[in-house]
Amino acid sequence: MAIVAVMTVSDGRDYVHRDIEFFGLDVQRRIVSQLEQLGHTVVTASSDIHSNESAVRVSRELAAQHPDLTLVNVPVWAFPHFTMLAARQTTGPLALFSNVDPKYPGMVGMLAAGGGLDQVGRVHARAWGSVEDPTVLRRLDALARAGAGANQLNGSTFGRVGGRPMGMYTAVSSAETWISKFGVDVEEIDQYELVRRSATIPDADVSAARRWLEERVAKVHYDGVRLTPELLERQIRVYYVMRRLIDEWSLDFCGIKAQPELTAHWCTTDIAEAFLNDPYDWDGPKEPIVCATESDMDAALTMQILKHVSGTPVLFADVRHYHADLDIWDLCNSGQHATWFAARSADPDVNLARVELCPEIFYFPAGGASVVHIAAPGEMTFARLTRLDGRYRLQVLHGGFEELDPATTDRLAAASTPEWPHAFARLDASVDEVLGRFGSNHIHAVPGNRVDELRAVCRFLDLDFDGFGPLA
Repeated sequence: MAIVAVMTVSDGRDYVHRDIEFFGLDVQRRIVSQLEQLGHTVVTASSDIHSNESAVRVSRELAAQHPDLTLVNVPVWAFPHFTMLAARQTTGPLALFSNVDPKYPGMVGMLAAGGGLDQVGRVHARAWGSVEDPTVLRRLDALARAGAGANQLNGSTFGRVGGRPMGMYTAVSSAETWISKFGVDVEEIDQYELVRRSATIPDADVSAARRWLEERVAKVHYDGVRLTPELLERQIRVYYVMRRLIDEWSLDFCGIKAQPELTAHWCTTDIAEAFLNDPYDWDGPKEPIVCATESDMDAALTMQILKHVSGTPVLFADVRHYHADLDIWDLCNSGQHATWFAARSADPDVNLARVELCPEIFYFPAGGASVVHIAAPGEMTFARLTRLDGRYRLQVLHGGFEELDPATTDRLAAASTPEWPHAFARLDASVDEVLGRFGSNHIHAVPGNRVDELRAVCRFLDLDFDGFGPLA
């Protein structure tokens, strides 16, 4: 969840401030209480802001906490230059909030402060109303999550294991663009590390992990050729090597090229990619670590934003096929979806009971296990960072994963690649619109409706929000 700094601005006239100070800080107390109940960490200053000196002091005090969102509470008529001074001392996402109380002209104060910020080009968001109103609180929660989605990129490191995959321009971006726009450093790591270090993983750990998988998934389809216990253990070693690389290089998120070198001559990386993105592995609960297939940089960046705004694992998939007779999209991946999506349960055993490990197909002669399941139904937000003439945009769709009857599920999976995982989706956009202008072959999803969060992320990061269907 987000770290939110809340400061309260007030009237600069001493004789007025004395009468309204308690009211303003009480509104702040209510804001803090509601945000904390949602799970956010909230930091406040030792006083409100009622002078130039306190504007600088309070804002610097809070900025030192490195919040994901700075929320300026404007519950009364507050001198607008206090907000201007405070905003100059802060970095990162900024929002203004005003309660609705006809006794005090807080709305007037917010509009005056917001107009001043607009004049100097300080990007900010706004919210207003009673913080106890669920709609208002949802707006504040969305801003806090968006602040995390934008701010937590700054200072992070992406590990790119391998280079451009199979000629995909949409999977690469320049390191200087990422550090200048998002504050993300790119660490280049050779895929040979996954091979070279595999022998250093203790045999006992690897065999224990294999047994854990065999005992929990619905079935392991060993065929003696493309999937054997030895190949599965090789994939598990790749996972452990990735965990070591993440720790050694302090990586916040990552991607693995795999194709064609590893998939032709070593093994597929599906086990590593699935369980990095999962909130657990055979060693117990853990934080999901975004790992993009085919070292797709903009996929990983999209997924990292979605992870921060949702607090859940993120799906990576190809836009594989559209079944016009059902208005269903087959979002499939060449071997991995995080197993959490099989049932979206906090209990890994529930999810894994719906997962099968199947032999890789002809695309991947080195072999290994493909992580196969059908994504559980529910409302979803879909997104993808793409670039139009060099400028980043966030393409966003709303929809959901559908639960189809077993016969239809089998028919649709068999129509493409039954050995791979599938999410059968219905999108709130026409097929002509999606195929006519969606800017990537890869798409990403998280549960629920996170459109408001993504709109705010775009505002905070100066991205173009590109909605589809009713979001356009």
